[in-house]
Amino acid sequence: MADNKSLEKKTGGILGTIERVGNALPHPFILFLYLVVALIILAAVLAALGVSAVNPTTGEVVAVQSLLTRDGMVWILGSLVSNFSGFAALGIVLVMQMAIGVTEASGLLTTAIRRAVLGVPTWALTATVLFIGINGSIASEASIIFIPPLAAAAFYAAGKHPLAGLIAGYAATNAGFTANLMITATDALLYGVTQEAAQMIDPSYTTTPANNWYFMIASCFVLTIVGTVVNDRIIEPRLGKFTGSEVDQARDATDLEKKGLRNAGIFSVIFIALILIGLIPSNGILRGDDGSIINGPFITGLVPFLLAYFVLVGVVYGFTVGTFKKLEDIPRVMSESLTSLTGYIVLVFVIAQFIAIFNYTNLAMVIAVNAASFLNDIGLTGVPLILAILLVTTFVNFFMTSGTAKWYIFAPIFVPMFMMLGLTPEFAQVVYRIADSCTNPITPIYPYLPMVIGMAAKYDKKFGMGNVISMMIPYSFGFLIIWTIFVIAWMFLGLPLGPGASVFL
Repeated sequence: MADNKSLEKKTGGILGTIERVGNALPHPFILFLYLVVALIILAAVLAALGVSAVNPTTGEVVAVQSLLTRDGMVWILGSLVSNFSGFAALGIVLVMQMAIGVTEASGLLTTAIRRAVLGVPTWALTATVLFIGINGSIASEASIIFIPPLAAAAFYAAGKHPLAGLIAGYAATNAGFTANLMITATDALLYGVTQEAAQMIDPSYTTTPANNWYFMIASCFVLTIVGTVVNDRIIEPRLGKFTGSEVDQARDATDLEKKGLRNAGIFSVIFIALILIGLIPSNGILRGDDGSIINGPFITGLVPFLLAYFVLVGVVYGFTVGTFKKLEDIPRVMSESLTSLTGYIVLVFVIAQFIAIFNYTNLAMVIAVNAASFLNDIGLTGVPLILAILLVTTFVNFFMTSGTAKWYIFAPIFVPMFMMLGLTPEFAQVVYRIADSCTNPITPIYPYLPMVIGMAAKYDKKFGMGNVISMMIPYSFGFLIIWTIFVIAWMFLGLPLGPGASVFL
């Protein structure tokens, strides 16, 4: 294995270029300010040139509108606050963060993952680490912090190379970040942006946080299989046998924590049973007026159900193990959980203006119509279109690591474009999420890269960035290739992406 000095000398070439370019980018808030200014200038120029497009849905001629007019200035002054307060994703993200915050603060998530990882047989260890890591996004980016070291400890305890466990945990929580068995904060966040972008074409279009749920559930199992093959056939043989000094092993759950898990499990069964009572009967209270589940309050009220579950299961566990002493602890940890979102809230202010301006100026419609026409003219539809979107998103991910920030930029372009070509906004969101997720762990400017290098130093002090990225590449490209094939197969089979969400309009 190369020493640290040799690794430092290898920061030139393409990796060094990517790192330098990424470091040169301004803060996302400033970047979006620049984009807002660029949009205003672009709209003014195109409006002066009389650029327009015909909405193929309504047949209406849509012209680019300039903001550098009296009407434009009045609109800016009158809508600045409402653009921010009415941003669809903001409220849902805040609610989900409070809910997950209670579960995290209680200690339930960490204990559950520790028990799951340390309690499996050696032959199933790799698949278990990957499956749990992929689903770790239910705890948002917190999973990136606590799953890799737990996986390393589990591998070490099983006589396997701990760095293989660390790498597997890191790959799963990053390259597989967007897949999950449950609806997560990411789903809640992205769907709001997708819906706003779709309403540029069809003002009545609505979607839900569950719009990619079926596809993401299936993806968990596909990525687990791919990751297990990569680990067993590439990573572990490359690392060989661990010859380092003994390290502290992760402890198992205490008797009190096991009792907390048992009580949380009992509550979960009761909670699910109550939901099923409202869903299974044809006249169930959680079904719609037409008797369907999709049009019922369960789907439309999914976020409140998730809020109730995560808060209550966290409360059950917390009071059992003693992390919560009194009811006043609950609002305290909920408020503390929101402190991590202050930067996001500030960023949303300028992002909301960016999307609103895109909408007001009609740039999204004009770009989408002309782009769709161009793609049709050159035959770039279907699979070639998917590959093009994947390529663009993957490339940009090396310079802008925030998946949310990228979707704010791409959604007003990709979603209307897909709609013009007969594909749903939900499918555009799926394609984007695949590309955004897979290349996270091989991005040199990724904020968690120094963290995993520090974790690796516990087992090998010479383990550096080059080592991490070189071992992540098989995971990233393995996930990207197989996931792309999977989504294309899903499209050809015409399978639903989620409740009420299809591939084709």
